[in-house]
Amino acid sequence: MRTDLVCVLLAAATLASAADLRNLSDTIPDIAGRSAIPETATTDQRIASLEKLIAQNPKSVANQNQLAAAYMQKVRETVDFGYLDRAERILNHVLESDDGNYEALRMREVGELERHHFQAAADLADTIIGLHPGDPWSYGILGDASMEMGHYDRAGAAYQRMLLLRPDQSSLNRASWYEFVAGRPQSAIALMKQAIESGAPSPENTAWCLVDLGNIYFKTGDIDRAAQAYTQAAQTFPGYHAAQAGLGRVRAAHRDYAEAIAYYLKAQASVPLPDYTAALEQLYTLTNRPDEARKQRDLIDFVDRMARVAAEKTNRNLAIVYADQGRSLDRALDLVQEELKVRNDIYTHDALAWVLFQRQDYQRAEESARVALQLGTPEPAFYYHAARIAAALGKQDESRQLMRRVLELNPWWRTL
Repeated sequence: MRTDLVCVLLAAATLASAADLRNLSDTIPDIAGRSAIPETATTDQRIASLEKLIAQNPKSVANQNQLAAAYMQKVRETVDFGYLDRAERILNHVLESDDGNYEALRMREVGELERHHFQAAADLADTIIGLHPGDPWSYGILGDASMEMGHYDRAGAAYQRMLLLRPDQSSLNRASWYEFVAGRPQSAIALMKQAIESGAPSPENTAWCLVDLGNIYFKTGDIDRAAQAYTQAAQTFPGYHAAQAGLGRVRAAHRDYAEAIAYYLKAQASVPLPDYTAALEQLYTLTNRPDEARKQRDLIDFVDRMARVAAEKTNRNLAIVYADQGRSLDRALDLVQEELKVRNDIYTHDALAWVLFQRQDYQRAEESARVALQLGTPEPAFYYHAARIAAALGKQDESRQLMRRVLELNPWWRTL
């Protein structure tokens, strides 16, 4: 499996020049019958134009599909799932009158994936592949859903097929992610560079790839190249929250805490993710600003209360935050155990391991940590968590070996 996939990935990356690649958004499928809207239009401009066109011609299914796609792109840019609700209402309307509408079905795959309905996304992708085996899009969705469910061989096969059919940004960045998870960061870097060079209709998609490249560099200790990638992402899509957070991470690694705080505040102002709030809480603590740190901690709890009101049962990121802070561990365990029911991947197992460690359930923590490490994924957090668990179990030699691996990957990792 490994040899065949890597050969296909590298061959496709070599043969596909930027001029030859057909642009395809990373998460939003290319929709047939595009309206006459300039390619340079922003997502907001595209939405406004399509809403106007639909008001003039409510029966245009092509425009409705285009608007649903634009709303989904807006979800990527803002993490505001209200846009996903709007997109799904449009798709439901289209499919009510034409249950076989291909474009609407392709976007429904995306909706299922965004909702973390991974098995439903995989099932729908399988169905569409059966009807249209030559379209690479559904292979990407199948691969994405399989990655989230921990079905890595199936994901690799799906991505390989997608890449063979169309080696563009969408397939290349997926191949890069697969290679990183499989423990081959240099191959992941090479493929992500190809993905960036291939370009995409939306600048956010390329900025996303640049951030992911920066993350790979950072996790493997090359923080200067990480900074360059994050900076380029911020220039490609101004105000991009993930790029600002990446730059904050780099500045924190350099112990420039004031600038790190400034970057994280910019990221948080755009999208108030728990990860950014937790980073700010840590940075304010490091700079002896307890009142500001407390505000961030209170904000995390507020977000959780809102999630409870919305009956949110899964959130491994919040579980990790609580485990890092050593509090609300019952809630953290509930969140990650519910997540594991639908997202049985190595990242969820790592989150479970860390929560169990903080609850002093070391034997079960060790079992989950071993699952997280099974592919050799170069995630410093995986090895750090496993090292702490091994030490708690009295396995000092194993703990030291795991900590050496953390430092080999990124000596600055715990400065975040």
